[in-house]
Amino acid sequence: MTAATRTVSDNATRTAAGSLAGPANGAGTSRSAAGAVAEDAEPADHPDVLATHPASGPAVQRLLLQRADLPAGHPNRAALRVSGIEAGLPLARCLAARYRGRGVPLEDLYQVAALALVKAVDGYDPTRQTAFTSYAVPTILGALKRHFRDNTWHLRVPRRIQALALHLASHSASLTQRLGRSPTLAELAAHLDAAEPDVAIALGAWQARYPDSLEMATSGGGQPRLPLVDTLGGIDPRIDAIGDRLALRPLLAALPARQRRILAMRYFGEMTQAEIAAQIGVSQMHISRLLAATLTQLRGGMLA
Repeated sequence: MTAATRTVSDNATRTAAGSLAGPANGAGTSRSAAGAVAEDAEPADHPDVLATHPASGPAVQRLLLQRADLPAGHPNRAALRVSGIEAGLPLARCLAARYRGRGVPLEDLYQVAALALVKAVDGYDPTRQTAFTSYAVPTILGALKRHFRDNTWHLRVPRRIQALALHLASHSASLTQRLGRSPTLAELAAHLDAAEPDVAIALGAWQARYPDSLEMATSGGGQPRLPLVDTLGGIDPRIDAIGDRLALRPLLAALPARQRRILAMRYFGEMTQAEIAAQIGVSQMHISRLLAATLTQLRGGMLA
């Protein structure tokens, strides 16, 4: 990396790191760090969760113990399962609420937590003398964190780059606070023990995780402000011909020289069959048969 390139990259990094870290005085952090915050695991049996809904776990556990005591196929087993799920919903809602205000609608988080609760109810073994909350809380928290990791990025990036971007978001604030300014690319890479090119890619991925809306108005610059979608180029009507040309090229190269010459005279020279026959020294009917056989051969090769 040349000195000029490094300077440009460092300047871009300072801008990107500033958006990740927020104000240098620590007064606020970027709301877009939701994924990074969600990646920071909290203890499974967190006291505030169990204190808010102390009866949820034991209630579910009692219902599932009753269900386990019934023989397979008993008509009450399904009803006890449904009752257990309903009894655990307050716990699921409480866990989901801990991630509110982080860029994902709360109702979506409720749904993720509720589905994880169903999984916990179905997977819990009440005969192992383990509290239901010890099994359900990590299951629900894990589902919520996976939702942030896998569904809050509008652009799909490699998992390695995504993980590095999340680390950048969560650690940039502390590095900015310590330095009193936005860190450079080299400082970020050293802080994370990562390669500079990987950090640069992760920064770009983090900035592009929420693409601009196509309905967003473009900047003025003396020109009328238009929706972004109106400034984009259209689809090239000949784009599909690229694949056909690439497929046809080796088939043409495999033809005998006389057949290639006839095709060139007919379709590039725009000569009639009679004119081609006079040039080649054969009858027009022979040229017609050669053209038909050659086109059939090429069509078959492309379809294959």
